[in-house]
Amino acid sequence: MEHLKRRQDFLAAANALVCAKRGCVVQARKRDDEGGPRIGFTVTKKLGNAVMRNRIKRRLREAVRTASGLDLKRGHDYVFIGRAATAARDFGDLVRDIVMATQRLNEGKSDPPRTGGKAQGKTRHTRGDGKTGRTGGTRQDRQQ
Repeated sequence: MEHLKRRQDFLAAANALVCAKRGCVVQARKRDDEGGPRIGFTVTKKLGNAVMRNRIKRRLREAVRTASGLDLKRGHDYVFIGRAATAARDFGDLVRDIVMATQRLNEGKSDPPRTGGKAQGKTRHTRGDGKTGRTGGTRQDRQQ
């Protein structure tokens, strides 16, 4: 099974079907070819240092490898995203989460898009002229 390596492949999957479970989030997209399924694993830096992120990725990789009943379709990309619960979740439950999420995505069902809640990404501050960044000038000028 081939792994996703390029950023653009991960971004393309992010704009496709999504299924979130307690143990992980799975994204799936249909490619334009009929090659074998490709998989990718990612964990955000918000979840901890490199040791913790690698532990989460290793658990996800092993859960995907050992999951019986995991049906990854030809011509599809799958991205498995680690969550905070991935590290502590019972391994059998994590495998079930992955199998259920991929089954749901293969049926063409997706979770609704997120609305409200925390802001996604950093807020961009704009100046009066529409450009981003500081207005310039001295500290005294900014205080007035």
